[in-house]
Amino acid sequence: MRTGSVWVLICMAFLGGCATRSRIAAPPAPPREFRGLWVATVSNIDWPSKPALSVQQQQRELIDLLDGAAAANLNAVILQVRPMADALYDSPLEPWSVFLTGQSGQAPQPHYDPLAFAVQQAHQRGLQLHAWINPYRAGLVAQRDRLADSHIAVRRADVVREYGQYLWLDPSEPDATRHTLAVVCDLVRRYDLDGIHMDDYFYPYPVRDKAGHLIDFPDDANFARYQQAGGKLERDDWRRNQVDQLVQQLYRQVKRIKPHVLVGISPFGIWRPGYPPQVRGFDQFGQLYADPRLWLHQGWCDYLSPQLYWPIAPPQQSYIALLSWWLNQNPRHRHIWPGLSIARVDSGSAKSVDAMEIAYQIQWTRWLTQDDSPGVLLFSQKHLARATSSGTPLGDILREHAFTEPVLPPVTDWLKVPRANQPQWQAQFQIDDQMMLVMEPDPAAFLWLIQQQQSDGQWTTHIVPAAQQTIELATDSQCKRIVVRAVDRLGRLSPPNATPSNDMSGDAP
Repeated sequence: MRTGSVWVLICMAFLGGCATRSRIAAPPAPPREFRGLWVATVSNIDWPSKPALSVQQQQRELIDLLDGAAAANLNAVILQVRPMADALYDSPLEPWSVFLTGQSGQAPQPHYDPLAFAVQQAHQRGLQLHAWINPYRAGLVAQRDRLADSHIAVRRADVVREYGQYLWLDPSEPDATRHTLAVVCDLVRRYDLDGIHMDDYFYPYPVRDKAGHLIDFPDDANFARYQQAGGKLERDDWRRNQVDQLVQQLYRQVKRIKPHVLVGISPFGIWRPGYPPQVRGFDQFGQLYADPRLWLHQGWCDYLSPQLYWPIAPPQQSYIALLSWWLNQNPRHRHIWPGLSIARVDSGSAKSVDAMEIAYQIQWTRWLTQDDSPGVLLFSQKHLARATSSGTPLGDILREHAFTEPVLPPVTDWLKVPRANQPQWQAQFQIDDQMMLVMEPDPAAFLWLIQQQQSDGQWTTHIVPAAQQTIELATDSQCKRIVVRAVDRLGRLSPPNATPSNDMSGDAP
């Protein structure tokens, strides 16, 4: 045989091998994005719709909002469980919230635990559940005499201050910090949470007196004691140090108890005026004594969600400029998932925006992130279902223009916890054009990722909660291969397992 013919045969064999491999090629990487939804309980903003609803009504509302989040292709709910040093769950440390039952300290009747219920229901729908706390706000001054005896503002009034209309745990009181940390640790130990989340209320937003003068937070005595003991920090730095210590200790204690639980913080969207140079606005560093840039630099959170509640265009608070700045303050490559205000869509106020503004912000976030860790949080739940000026609910608009398909959450690769195992199934049934897989439970699995290859080489992807043990798939003569992976809480994929269908065979890719 001539040399040229040998080369032809070799090339044909190579191309044939390529064709064979293409038929059993690994499925494409699944799309990823964190899509969170804030559910505010303070003042009954989102849930429950009013205090003292029946248990059945509370649960029905919670199921409806979780169904709405899943239908909008979101994958996480941030549920406020500690709005004012109280609890929308069965806490041994703080009283039942007035926003739940209408009376501080009164348990729901018949008794149930709303947080345990929310976690179970969220996980059944493949949604993460993050418990949102306010670290320092402790109640309304006008309602102090209505607080339960177990409330910290009653039993430890010495660590609580009146400022404006609110009661506040004093960040400079060590017992106040210890109490908040104990609350967080209790939450993490007793509930199957995916995250702990803090909002932007550290030291309170400034209050003015009737003459328009700023009122200083009443911590004179504690600062004087600090100085008398030899403390060298200026007062602003001393206050920031109190908050920094809380953030650092909270992160460490959560990771010591359950390393997989994400710690997220949602600060005010501007770090300081002038960062970036054209930005103007409120100075959280100088007035809330919060330094989220430091927390990013130190790695004291797993995700930061600066509240970027401004449109794309205005230069003084440009969404794009601010998000770009935050993305550049991230040497440890933590997740930056900005907060967007869907409450401003068609609000009728001077800050009102069109629904497509939110869709464009989501797209800009993807472009600016330029990696596998995009994400946003939406404030807040009730506005997702509200009809816009077009008559279409905002959730439907976002599903059409921004969240067109379900996605996996981004991978959190700096937390070292065991991965989910290669998925196994107890049984496989093919009935006409339906295949049923009965999965082996895996405690480390949060989702099942199922990808089907058609005879033309194209793949379709399904994301199924791991709580769902029986998976039903539509399969016809064009379905050649089904590949299943487990996805753990940190978004990591297990090794694949595959079941051949029709004439497809061979090992899993």
